[in-house]
Amino acid sequence: MTGDDYHESAVDRLKRVNDEIVAAAKAANRNADTIKLVAVSKTFDAEAIRPVIEAGQRVFGENRVQEAERKWPPLRAEFPEIKLHLIGPLQSNKAKEAVALFDAIHTIDREKIARAVAAEMAKQGRTLELFIQVNTGEEPQKAGVMPRETAAFAALCRDELGLSVSGLMCIPPVDEEAAVHFAFLAKLARELRLSGLSMGMSSDFETAIAFGATYVRVGSAIFGTR
Repeated sequence: MTGDDYHESAVDRLKRVNDEIVAAAKAANRNADTIKLVAVSKTFDAEAIRPVIEAGQRVFGENRVQEAERKWPPLRAEFPEIKLHLIGPLQSNKAKEAVALFDAIHTIDREKIARAVAAEMAKQGRTLELFIQVNTGEEPQKAGVMPRETAAFAALCRDELGLSVSGLMCIPPVDEEAAVHFAFLAKLARELRLSGLSMGMSSDFETAIAFGATYVRVGSAIFGTR
């Protein structure tokens, strides 16, 4: 971050990110309206988030159910059109709270979670937008369905559990070229006839847009370093 960046406000940075999304879409011959920005507000409090809401941002991403439960209900009472996306790992014992609070979950990655979310959506009468997280780098320490198991897992979600899966999500390995993983995820989504692609973060969202991202998850480029 340069000295100039340091003096920018989150609202300034939000505008710049939105401008960069439009430019990246144009470069990829895409309509920028097909790309949604998820402003990743994890670890930031309501005071830091409010100016970004007031500037027009309506989709926010959180990593932890408990943190989101603490800070978002008052903000959503004030701004009811806000959409909350869970972009961090979900534990099955938090499925009830997650389904009640969030509008989308990007991290469906195993049968236990899929079953818990399906049961809670039925119980609560809510329909969330769901993404299957794919471990494209096959990293043992990282969450996500292995690529070779994704088709079977998607079929389980759809056919047995009756879940409507919107798309796929990935977090590329930090030491590998992100473009390779974005291209792979896009190919896998086409094979599974899924239109949604949740991929790209602060450092690589423009690349993700070039490969078809429909949701980009941007935190530090908007809110600054944590």
